[in-house]
Amino acid sequence: MSLNPPIRDWHGQRVWLIGASTGIGRALAIQLHALGARVVVSARHREALESFVLAHPGSTALPLDVTHQGAVQDAARNLLAQGPLDLVCYCAGYYHPMRATALDLTDLLRHHEVNTVGALYVLDAVLPSMVNRHQGHLSLISSVAGYRGLPLGLAYGPTKAALINLAETLYLDLHAQGLGVSLINPGFVDTPLTAQNEFPMPAIITAEEAAKAIVQGWTRGEFEIHFPKRFTWVMKLLRLLPTRWYFAAIRRLTRL
Repeated sequence: MSLNPPIRDWHGQRVWLIGASTGIGRALAIQLHALGARVVVSARHREALESFVLAHPGSTALPLDVTHQGAVQDAARNLLAQGPLDLVCYCAGYYHPMRATALDLTDLLRHHEVNTVGALYVLDAVLPSMVNRHQGHLSLISSVAGYRGLPLGLAYGPTKAALINLAETLYLDLHAQGLGVSLINPGFVDTPLTAQNEFPMPAIITAEEAAKAIVQGWTRGEFEIHFPKRFTWVMKLLRLLPTRWYFAAIRRLTRL
C-alpha cells in the first residue's frame, strides 16, 4: 500500500526544484522535464540555471539563495501568483568533511543554514498554500549519513538527521490533509559534493541513476526513497545495532 498519492503522470505537473544547478537536483530537473513536467529550477548560480532553461524549453529559472528568508518568501510568492505548485523538492545541500579535532564553527553553521534552515524557509513559504488546497507534495533530500553518527560527518550528519525527523513529522501532520511527503536518503552519488571525499565510496552511482530512483519512488507513492539498495540496506542494518556494536563496526569498516 502506498504511503503517498502516486504520481504517475507528470504532464503539466508544476514542480519547483530548489538546488538544481548541479548534481541530483539538475538530474531530476532533466528527467522531469522529459516526462512533461513544468519545471522551475532554483539555485544561487544564475548561469547554470539559464543554461538549463536554454536546453529545456518551457522550464523556468529562478535564482535563489536559500539562506535568505526574504528571498525565499518572494520567490514562492511570485511562483504561487502564477498558479499552484504540485511538487516542491528541496535538493539544496552543502558539505565539507569535518572532524571534532578540527572543528570550524563558521563552516559548521553554514551546513545548518543551507541544509536545514533553508528547508524550513521553503516550508514556511509554500506549506500554507498546499494545506489550503489539500493537494501537493513536499520532498526533502536527506542522506543515509543522517541515520547515525559517522566519521567526517560532524557538520553534515546532524543536518541530515534533522531532515529525516522533519520529514517524518511532516508526514504525520500532513497525510490527513491530502498532502504527499517524501524523504530521499541517497547513499554515495557522484556529484560535486562527494568529489571532496578522499576515501573509497562504496556502491557509488551517478546523479542520473539517483534521479531515476527518486522519480520511481514518487511514482510508487513511497515515503522513504533510498538507494542504491545494496548499500542503503546495510546502513539500515547498522542503524539497528546496539551502540557499542555500532561504534566498533564503523571503526572497523571506515578505519577512521
